[in-house]
Amino acid sequence: MGKQMTEMLKGTLEGVVLALLAEQPAYGYDITARLRDHGFTDIAEGTVYALLVRIEQKSLVDVEKVPSEKGPPRKVYALNAQGTAELEEFWKTWRFIAGRIEQLSKTENKEN
Repeated sequence: MGKQMTEMLKGTLEGVVLALLAEQPAYGYDITARLRDHGFTDIAEGTVYALLVRIEQKSLVDVEKVPSEKGPPRKVYALNAQGTAELEEFWKTWRFIAGRIEQLSKTENKEN
């Protein structure tokens, strides 16, 4: 993944993870696998776990410890009301930025 892509993802990954959790609650490895299924193949598990700690600290998710067959209990993250509001703000901001970038792209294409 190029540096520009990495930098853009840093600013949007929280919203992407919140969107995945809006679909269904999940634990860290499951979130990483779902990100990869959606084409985010270069995201490291450590990045996802660090993000989950941040969104938990920001009270955007509810966390439930669920027994695991393969070791210690898993933390399952579920979007809560505050997380839903944050996700709605993310999509609003995303649409605004994407629309402006699209306008710039059309202007650029006309000039070339």
